[in-house]
Amino acid sequence: MKSIEVVAAIIRRNGRILATQRGYGEFKDGWEFPGGKTERGETPQQALIREIKEELKSEIRVGEKLCTVEYDYPKFHLTMHCFWCDLLDGEPVLLEHEAARWLTADELNSVDWLPADVQVVEAILADSASIS
Repeated sequence: MKSIEVVAAIIRRNGRILATQRGYGEFKDGWEFPGGKTERGETPQQALIREIKEELKSEIRVGEKLCTVEYDYPKFHLTMHCFWCDLLDGEPVLLEHEAARWLTADELNSVDWLPADVQVVEAILADSASIS
């Protein structure tokens, strides 16, 4: 089985977390935390900064690592490194996603998360003091 390694930004602002809805591909319409693949020579933090700039036209500060999720999708194994992040400027611009929502901890389960991202939601709720 093919393995894919990615990074995800858990972007927080004013007690809310940014959720994005995929606008393309096999998992179109599923909700996820923004991010993407690490390129050769990049640290996970550098990859997150680049990916958020490409996907959301936004600058972030990458903070502590929240968790690493290992998940077997039918066609590949996913390793996803998730980091707390803070937005440094304005509102995200959706360049690759079809929707975005700022969710409180109580609202995190109100969207249809992709399977691997469900584990991230669980980690966020276990560390909910870090949301604010």
